[in-house]
Amino acid sequence: MGDVIELAGDNHHNGCDPAIAALRRELAATIARCAPNDGPHETAIGGLTLYRASAPTEPSRGMYKPALVVVAQGAKRALLGDEAFYYDEAHCLLTSVDLPCVGQVVRASPEHPYLCFTLALDPHRVAELIADNGVPDIAPPAAPPRGMATNLVSEPLLDAVLRLTRLLEVPHDIAVLAPLIEREILYRLLTGEQGARLRRIAANVGPARQIARAIEWLKQHFAESLRIEELASTLHMSASSLHHHFKAVTAMSPLQYQKQLRLHEARRLMLAELLDAASAARRVGYESASQFSREYSRYYGAPPLRDVAQLRGQLEAVGTA
Repeated sequence: MGDVIELAGDNHHNGCDPAIAALRRELAATIARCAPNDGPHETAIGGLTLYRASAPTEPSRGMYKPALVVVAQGAKRALLGDEAFYYDEAHCLLTSVDLPCVGQVVRASPEHPYLCFTLALDPHRVAELIADNGVPDIAPPAAPPRGMATNLVSEPLLDAVLRLTRLLEVPHDIAVLAPLIEREILYRLLTGEQGARLRRIAANVGPARQIARAIEWLKQHFAESLRIEELASTLHMSASSLHHHFKAVTAMSPLQYQKQLRLHEARRLMLAELLDAASAARRVGYESASQFSREYSRYYGAPPLRDVAQLRGQLEAVGTA
């Protein structure tokens, strides 16, 4: 088991605050109405997804995008490299860069399902808010912080999250009010504990910007051979500095990050485009099908064909539920 970054509990800190508890109960009830079945629910508000699970889930690998996750009921764990991030009703999760993670709902039941709110974070909106001079200046950290963190949910943040979720039940208000409330949520984050981490999303200078560019390059060129020295040179960094700062943000090396991107894309190709394992391996940059199969099995816990067959069965089961 990796390092525990945050072990959240029902009675920790703000968990017993009556005002916060009342907001959380209303948020849970609203999400339950808007997401009546298990699984993710895209909403009429762009970037807002609701999620419900009626039982603990098996660990599942996926790409965590820049987002705010607020849990209204239940608890979840995200594994980033060797680190474990726990978040529940008292703690939210903030992700500032694309990160390959393992997610697992660890507390849920039919009577008290896991219910969560996920709002994608747009770098342009963050930058606009900062540029409008409405946000107090914060000294940038000496080095880019980890791209994922948990922290306590404040009453003002939870109140804004609830008001945005309520709009789903009055859709004619969404066009005018949703952008205003989203802006408020960003303001609450920027002026809270994770302000420096959120500013990283919109950073235009320094190591934070260089690592953001490195991640973007890897996402676009993951099927190509990776030469660290060449990538570092294009970013005006030394290879050792790139490796150090990249690992500080993502908890993995650029090569490990590239491998996980390749495996994620190969899985998507087999599932969505019905490619066989060998074809998917070639598409994502593997020269050896046997090496691909070994690395895929280590990463997902089953050989490609068996893993994809299990996934299809799960999707069919959800579709017929």
